[in-house]
Amino acid sequence: MKSQATLELSDVKAIAAAAEAEAIKNNWVVSIAIVDAGGHLLHFARMDGAAPLSAHIAPAKAHTSALGCRETKGYEDVINGGRFSFLSAPTVQGMLEGGVPIMKDGACLGAVGVSGVKSSEDAQIAKAGIAAIGL
Repeated sequence: MKSQATLELSDVKAIAAAAEAEAIKNNWVVSIAIVDAGGHLLHFARMDGAAPLSAHIAPAKAHTSALGCRETKGYEDVINGGRFSFLSAPTVQGMLEGGVPIMKDGACLGAVGVSGVKSSEDAQIAKAGIAAIGL
C-alpha cells in the first residue's frame, strides 16, 4: 500500500492567503478556488468587484486541473491547436489557463483555480498560492 500526502486545512489557508496577496499586490480582482485531489471544493473566495462569472470559472479550472493532474493551460493549448473534439470530454469544464495542480512527490494533492484577469495572470496567482506551502 502506498502512502500519499494530503492537503490539511492549514495548507489550504496558506495557499488562499498567498494567492489573495498576489492578486492584491497587482491590483487584480479575482475568484480563487482550491480543491482536493478529487476536485472537491475546499476553499472559495470571490474578491470584491470580481465578475460574477469568475465564481463559476475558478472552481471549474481547479476541478479540471486536479482531475487531470496538470495545468489547464495544456487543455486550452490542445483546443486552440485545433482539437475541438476535446470540448466534448465528460465533466471537464475549466479548460482555460489558470488552473494549477498542487503536486508533491509526483502525486496530485489538489489544485488552485483562479479567474478574473488575463489567463496568464490567473495562473500567476495560483502558483503564488502554491508556493506558500513550499511546492
